Order: sequence, then structure tokens, then C-alpha cells
Amino acid sequence: MLKIAFKEWAVICEALAAGRQSLILRKGGIAEEGGVFRPEHSEFLLYPTYFHEHRAGVKAEFLPLFDAADAAKPPAGAVRFTHFVRVESVAHVTDLESALALDSRHAWTPDVVKQRFNYRTPGLFVLHVRVFRLARPVEVVERSEYAGCKTWVTLDAAIDTAGAEEVRP
Repeated sequence: MLKIAFKEWAVICEALAAGRQSLILRKGGIAEEGGVFRPEHSEFLLYPTYFHEHRAGVKAEFLPLFDAADAAKPPAGAVRFTHFVRVESVAHVTDLESALALDSRHAWTPDVVKQRFNYRTPGLFVLHVRVFRLARPVEVVERSEYAGCKTWVTLDAAIDTAGAEEVRP
């Protein structure tokens, strides 16, 4: 059972779900407490978001996943959970070359990585994750408390993760 959800571009959620991405790069949103992201949860549901993502920010080979994420978008006012992740390790990368060297393990273009890396203070968190497909998708009402540029959302009710299967690359 999980009540914590992690907001991420829907296309990145699709890449994780397809086994084509094994890490999450995170800077933090403007609504984070103190303006800083903290990797405070070791397991969380993937909460696909559609607001900030853009096609130009995704490598060409991932564009079909962008389209798949768009096609799977739930009706307005709903959030659909299909996967959760377990964090295997966390690193804080403080030099741009190290961040760019992770290119083969995620869907973002180098320009997006540079932009995120350089936002406010240089650096990115790198979460190495294992991804699990829920036994069945779960839709919940998207409450106003879930809105905004924040990473972590605490859901009203826990979502059952029993029977979830690990996604293999």
C-alpha cells in the first residue's frame, strides 16, 4: 500500500514503465518546501503530469512514448496510477559532465538536462529506481491539494501494490 506519489512528466513515467529508463533526474519544483527537492521516500507511485512536458525536451527515440502518454491521459479531474518505483540509490550530481554522462539512461535531451542542472544552483539528484506495474490501474480524483509545482503528493487513500510485477528493461 502506498499513499505517496511522485509528480513527473507523463512521458518519463512511460519511459520508466516501458523499461527504457532506469533513473529519475530531479531538481525540484518551485513549490517545494524551502524551494529544494529532498529524496525523502524510498517507494512511491508515479504521478504522470502533462503541464510542463514538451516534445522538444524528449529525445527523438522517445517521441512514440510521448504520444503513448498523451493517448493514456485520464479524463480531466482524474489521476491514473499504473506504476510505482523503489529507489535503489540516490546521488547528488554537482558537475554537469557527470549529469550529461547519464544520457543513455533517460529520455530527456541534453538541453533539458543542462537547463535543469543550472536552475538556481548547479546540481541534480539522480534516483536509481526499480519500476513495478500495479496489478491494475487505479484512478483517483485530482484534488486541488495535488496541484502546483511540487514533487511529493500525499494521497487521501493508499493504493494497493499487492501483485505488482517488476518491469524489466
